[in-house]
Amino acid sequence: MTTVRIWFEKRGEAAYISLLDLQRVMHRALKRSGLPVWYTLGFNPHIYLTFACPLSLGQESLCESCDVKTEAEPLDLSGWQDALSACLPRGLVVKRVAPVGDKAAAIAYSSYAVTMPATAAPLLEAYNAAESAPVTKKTKSGPKTLDLKAHLPKIEYRQEEDTLYLLLCLPAGDGLNLNPALLLEHLKTYGELPIWQCSILRTGLYKADKTEFC
Repeated sequence: MTTVRIWFEKRGEAAYISLLDLQRVMHRALKRSGLPVWYTLGFNPHIYLTFACPLSLGQESLCESCDVKTEAEPLDLSGWQDALSACLPRGLVVKRVAPVGDKAAAIAYSSYAVTMPATAAPLLEAYNAAESAPVTKKTKSGPKTLDLKAHLPKIEYRQEEDTLYLLLCLPAGDGLNLNPALLLEHLKTYGELPIWQCSILRTGLYKADKTEFC
């Protein structure tokens, strides 16, 4: 049996598909595609699916992945991308299908492209000048306060007309997973920030040595 990793984009209105609904969407798409995926055994067989480092609701991504298993021999992945893309809703686009390389537990960082209105520039400067940036993160054991500056000492950004562009790299994975939405919430402590005018796009997943997760 071979584990296959499906890489896909999640853009536009698809950003508002929750993880639970995404599992249902992918299950139905795989079933409709007729691809030779493996079903679990037992009274209620279903397609084996796992998602690496699930994305928060409302955020877009260029690098989502879903693992499935197949018993097909020989393994021919040439038609998987087209067959599956034809069965997915708007905003979900398969970019690549390949045998699994790294285990999902190897993910240590995520990179993000964040946009916000130019009026937020003073808030970013206030963050850079601050000695600490306490944020509260929800965990399974309850709320936990941590210093965002320990992981994001300074925010580099550029301005084009009325928009600011930020590139962030934050811890991700099973150890510590920092959502860029924590930064947006913290920036509101320095002044007014119209969250509805901000966007978050995940651009990459990386291992502890900063090499790309594959």
